[in-house]
Amino acid sequence: MNSLFCRHNRFTADCPICSRGTLLDSSAAKQGARPRSASKPRAAKAAAAPAQFRGPYAAVRVDEGEVRLEKVPGGVRLGRWSVGSLQRSAPVLRADDVPELLAAARERGVLAERDQDALESALAAEPGDPATAVASPGRAGDMREELRIEALEDGTVRIARWLYRPNVGWELQDAPVMLPAKRYAEALSKAARVGLVPSTTAVSPSTSLSTFTTPT
Repeated sequence: MNSLFCRHNRFTADCPICSRGTLLDSSAAKQGARPRSASKPRAAKAAAAPAQFRGPYAAVRVDEGEVRLEKVPGGVRLGRWSVGSLQRSAPVLRADDVPELLAAARERGVLAERDQDALESALAAEPGDPATAVASPGRAGDMREELRIEALEDGTVRIARWLYRPNVGWELQDAPVMLPAKRYAEALSKAARVGLVPSTTAVSPSTSLSTFTTPT
């Protein structure tokens, strides 16, 4: 019977010298193992693609595509779609398209009544001093973030999230926006007040914007 111990006073299976070339050689097993790197590019590619969830939506046409307002799990998504795919970019649309988009959402019953009323009420804000950008502040984990509506040079507006990174500053998140309806309502109310988007009088008596104001 073979001894469990080798001449080096070790378990034979653990001795790198005596186990070499035998069935106990763990290094040979590792060398013979097939590499699994072939599956990584596929997984990386899947992770890099934007989520293609398609929920109820309303849309307005933009250059080479459309901007959709969608009801998605956890909130409302605003994103640019082209050739049937969600694009990895922040949505940009004409200021006049904003109330049109909300009207289309109302007609198609995209959002819950409470959320729809909040967004429409936001556009009824009283005009104030003009500005080129407004923001609804929030938190992303331990970092600050903002939902901003900004005027661009071509007369369009960009609706996007910005993230504040310590020692770096504010960074644009060039991607579709997904947030609760109250965050959009707060940003739209400020945008209507400073003239970034058209103000309307479509105020629902059942919902007050103060209900959705983020505490300071």
